[in-house]
Amino acid sequence: MTTPYTRLDKNNAAVLLVDHQAGLLSLVRDIDPDKFKNNVLALGDLAKYFNLPTILTTSFESGPNGPLVPELKEQFPEAPYIARPGQINAWDNEDFVKAVKATGKKQLIIAGVVTEVCVAFPALSALAEGFEVFIVTDASGTFNEITRNAAWERMAGAGAQLMTWFGVACELHRDWRNDVEGLGALFSNHIPDYRNLITSYTTLTAAK
Repeated sequence: MTTPYTRLDKNNAAVLLVDHQAGLLSLVRDIDPDKFKNNVLALGDLAKYFNLPTILTTSFESGPNGPLVPELKEQFPEAPYIARPGQINAWDNEDFVKAVKATGKKQLIIAGVVTEVCVAFPALSALAEGFEVFIVTDASGTFNEITRNAAWERMAGAGAQLMTWFGVACELHRDWRNDVEGLGALFSNHIPDYRNLITSYTTLTAAK
């Protein structure tokens, strides 16, 4: 069975950032740590660029999982922030689910640590309740490729769509005529090679 192509709609999407905590980030080994953090912050930047409702949540901050990474707090000082006292599946937390449903959006863009638990569990729960779920694979991390691939297969099999933050941004944007400079700057800030492309473009444009 294949999942039909459902396009992301910036007017119907919310972003859920699940358990990007200082302690848990030390467990991520399936992607380079610097690249991973860059991808997470890129997802945050695109959420702000498209004005997507964004919800932050952590689990058991007082334990080894640790606090939310400070950069996300700085990106979203006004966003709902659900510090779960212990629930492993964020969807088991009533305040989190209320915050998700309060957005009024049916498309959920989810990323987190670790992929097979903190991402997969709420993703599967949301799918069971009729939400459309999009997993940002490169802004989610885990122990190794085996656990990651098992999580991806489980979520995809349940109907989740696996994407990257760059793919999410482009699908939300739809048409370059909507804006070149703003999105181009976002890409340049997170992809060094893209900065070269934009520099070339601006140089040629200025010369005309």
